[in-house]
Amino acid sequence: MRSVQVTTWTLEMRTPPLGARPPIPAGVRIEVAPAISPEYARFLYALVGGPWHWVDRLTWSRQEWLAEIARSEFHVAYAEGVPAGYVQLFAEDSSVEIRYFGLTEAAIGRGLGGALLAYGVDQAWSLPQRHEVEEVVRVWVHTCTLDGPAALANYQRRGFEIVGEVTAEEERPADALGAWTSTTGLVC
Repeated sequence: MRSVQVTTWTLEMRTPPLGARPPIPAGVRIEVAPAISPEYARFLYALVGGPWHWVDRLTWSRQEWLAEIARSEFHVAYAEGVPAGYVQLFAEDSSVEIRYFGLTEAAIGRGLGGALLAYGVDQAWSLPQRHEVEEVVRVWVHTCTLDGPAALANYQRRGFEIVGEVTAEEERPADALGAWTSTTGLVC
């Protein structure tokens, strides 16, 4: 572990975005996963986040994952029969947080990032149509310098505005663990 300086941005939108959305690339399907298991949720987190220093939840217990899943909605993108990315929505009061969003390494650069995020934003705004939650007045997300290099710009292109910025020292592995190490659980 080493101490690294991390800048975290809070971004939000207060009204649904207008205009055309990027199309979902051919051969990609997005499915809501209403019966997601803790094992699969952890796998997605590790698969997508392994290359980007996502380590905070790798040591979570199954109970912690169950509690998180109970309050979340997961949307998984599939390409060529395997996961290509996902969006995790978390509703609290009249806000919906895009708790996690990202692509697998194999899906990066294939035109899916903007389309999946736009889809996720639409799903966040329409959450009350599928669940007993308050009307949504705010969709928000965090991103940081440990995420993919296109993350902040992608959020801004979809209509998010920066409303907060914090820079702090954090203890992180010297190098990203990678998807293999993160998904095998050998880091716990």
